[in-house]
Amino acid sequence: MQVAVMLGNVRSQQGSYECATRGNTAVIIVSGYLSVAADKREEYISGCHSVIEQARAADGCLDFALSPDPIDPGRINVYERWESDEQLMKFRGSGPDDEQNAEILGADVWRYRISAKEAP
Repeated sequence: MQVAVMLGNVRSQQGSYECATRGNTAVIIVSGYLSVAADKREEYISGCHSVIEQARAADGCLDFALSPDPIDPGRINVYERWESDEQLMKFRGSGPDDEQNAEILGADVWRYRISAKEAP
């Protein structure tokens, strides 16, 4: 799984923005997708239910979702939101098992450091 960090400030030209930081640490977003065999996607996601529950209960997890893509039958969308790198990495040590990893044909998942948020 590829992981990179994107740093920067979000600025709004239409109105103000709300600081999304917790102290001096930006909120962390992990976003992207996994590719699996189309006929294995539902089984893969079902096999991740306990991981999703563990993540959502983990200290510092603000959101965690793995969802089927509505267009690509072999794509699983990834979305995570964490309070800090430390909390993310502590959870990451309990990631997919070897069987789940073997099902992943490809991945494009990135880590973003968000310093502000605003209404759409």
